[in-house]
Amino acid sequence: QVRLVASGGGSVQSGGSLRLSCAASGMTGEWLAVSWYRQGPGNDRELVVSSRRTKTNYADSAKGRFTFSADDEENTFYLQMNNLNPEDTGLYSCAIFVFEGTFESQGTQVTVSS
Repeated sequence: QVRLVASGGGSVQSGGSLRLSCAASGMTGEWLAVSWYRQGPGNDRELVVSSRRTKTNYADSAKGRFTFSADDEENTFYLQMNNLNPEDTGLYSCAIFVFEGTFESQGTQVTVSS
């Protein structure tokens, strides 16, 4: 069974940075796609970034500030978030598409104060 654990959330002030991690276990092969989602207070869930190894797409709100990376040896995926603003506040989760199917982590809370 594939399991994802997201971590790294916290409280920062505007302009600050956080790095979220998503550790995967139980995979029998390579990951095919990884996405990070965000659900802000009172908002619909938003796709922040989606990566299919050679191509990574960012939401307009994330472009230039967020960076996705993957450590294939550790099966861990990262979302480096810089220059955070209060609109980035939300519950962040990761999802992975692998041979076994699609799996999603629990959320990690990010709170950005002005």
